[in-house]
Amino acid sequence: MVFDPLSSLSGARLQELSDLCVVETVRRATDPFQLRSLAGQSAYVVGGELALAYGHGSSEVVVGGSEEARHPLGKGRTFESAKAVTDVQLIRIDDDLLDLMLTWDQVAREQSDEGRPAEQPARGADWGSMSGLFGINNLRFGAFSQLPAAHIDELLKRFERVEVKAGEVIIRQGAEGDYYYLVESGRCRVERMVGGVSMALAEFKSGDTFGEEALVSEATRNATVTMKSDGALLRLSKQDFNALLREPLLHGVNMEQARQKVLDGAQWIDVRYPSEYQYDRLPGARNIPLSEIRNAFGALDMDDEYIAYCQSGRRSSAAAFLLAQRGYHVFVLEGGLWGGDRLP
Repeated sequence: MVFDPLSSLSGARLQELSDLCVVETVRRATDPFQLRSLAGQSAYVVGGELALAYGHGSSEVVVGGSEEARHPLGKGRTFESAKAVTDVQLIRIDDDLLDLMLTWDQVAREQSDEGRPAEQPARGADWGSMSGLFGINNLRFGAFSQLPAAHIDELLKRFERVEVKAGEVIIRQGAEGDYYYLVESGRCRVERMVGGVSMALAEFKSGDTFGEEALVSEATRNATVTMKSDGALLRLSKQDFNALLREPLLHGVNMEQARQKVLDGAQWIDVRYPSEYQYDRLPGARNIPLSEIRNAFGALDMDDEYIAYCQSGRRSSAAAFLLAQRGYHVFVLEGGLWGGDRLP
């Protein structure tokens, strides 16, 4: 069974997501959302028949495996109640988790493909398969959990990959901060000189980051980091670190402000996948998926204003950043479609 927009994710991301989904069996004649709310989740009917009751007496039955079951329940049209016609199997996915994965998957895939020869296979899956460095737990809670989505594309471009050997000193205590590092492979040891004695502090492995403290605080390095084994590091210069991680450059508007801009001639740009846009979009919106936003350069009128939106604001922030860099007048709908009244 294919579910949208999950079907757009790379194989590696889908495998990660499958481990984080909740599978639920609902008995006949019960409401699966009475005891456990659907708020903040995307739920799909995998098997069985589920009746949904809407306002004004209308209803429908969603059957597992049908075209209607491809879409998350209640996202395009809010229902008042649900009742299992037969025993039903559901899967539930955290909305924020799913949107985070979609954002990184789209940006990383487009960035990997950019500039490649037509006959060369797409390499977007390369980033998606890096489960250590760009695994979902690291994106949610680790190095990139606070990264402005608008900067993901440029971040992936500006990271420099460096092959390193065991025994090589990467950072020396007392030196000026110059780079921010991420461990792609291999292991590092961290040591600090205290009273003339070297003290072991920690070890870094794939997916770990280091070097940010000196960059943020404008201080010298407070420890020495040495490679414990051969490996590879990704590094970001101090200038790029400050520009991409410390100084988000975006202009947001709330729904009320966006409505007024649309009345004054601004245009909606829906940057989600076509499957999301077709099922759940704002009236008059133009669909330009984030992964295709560069194709719009030159096609959009530089004199017009645009309001980019997605589910949460993550993907639209990334799109707005790319457009703004090229001189377009673009705003981001704060909070996305989750942020408030949907009717413009």
